[in-house]
Amino acid sequence: MRVLFVGDSMTIGAAGGTPTRPEARGDHTWRYRMWQHLSRTVPEGETWEIVGPRTALHEGSHAYADPRFPVHARGHLAGWGAGWLHMAPLIKETVATYRADTLLVSLGLIDLGFYTDAEQTLANVELFLAQARAANPTVRAVLLPVIPNVRAATDPEFAAECARFNTLLAKAVAELSEPRSPLLLASVPADWSPERDTYDGTHPSAEGEHRMAAAFAEALHQAWDVGGPYRRAPAL
Repeated sequence: MRVLFVGDSMTIGAAGGTPTRPEARGDHTWRYRMWQHLSRTVPEGETWEIVGPRTALHEGSHAYADPRFPVHARGHLAGWGAGWLHMAPLIKETVATYRADTLLVSLGLIDLGFYTDAEQTLANVELFLAQARAANPTVRAVLLPVIPNVRAATDPEFAAECARFNTLLAKAVAELSEPRSPLLLASVPADWSPERDTYDGTHPSAEGEHRMAAAFAEALHQAWDVGGPYRRAPAL
């Protein structure tokens, strides 16, 4: 199994020293939590690897909250301000180059917030999946819907667009899933709270990182018997 994380700022993570993140070091990231989970739960002897063209946090920083997060496990295709619109043109080459076979994808907030409506965003989801399958016809993917955020809490029109997209995404996952290239829709973490689960209304806090990782871990375990149930582990 060769896992590729695909996402926006919630996935790449922030370096320290920002107004909302003044710590000397940056985020652990939910990618780190997922690496911990897979390290604990994938049976010995089953080969797996995290792959991707990028290893840094935002702005090229490598100041992860845990500097012992191994470089070989930091791979990803995520970017600050990235959406389905931006990742669709990149995914074919990335899947081909890194031989990814399992995609864990958290995208959509940026698209809906700045670039495309729900239907247009869905078109880019479909293009993304077609391009990934062009590189690997048996690629499988877990897609996370857009999770609650501070803008949706104060902008009813934006909240409605997010809800509309999530409905369309669920239908697309069901319709586009294939036996040789299955798709899963991860569940939005129950009772997601921007106050508790983020540090600025959008980007995950330590609690949010665990809850995002758990959403993907549970989907992988329940549908494909990958790993086990999510159990939180402290940072190393």
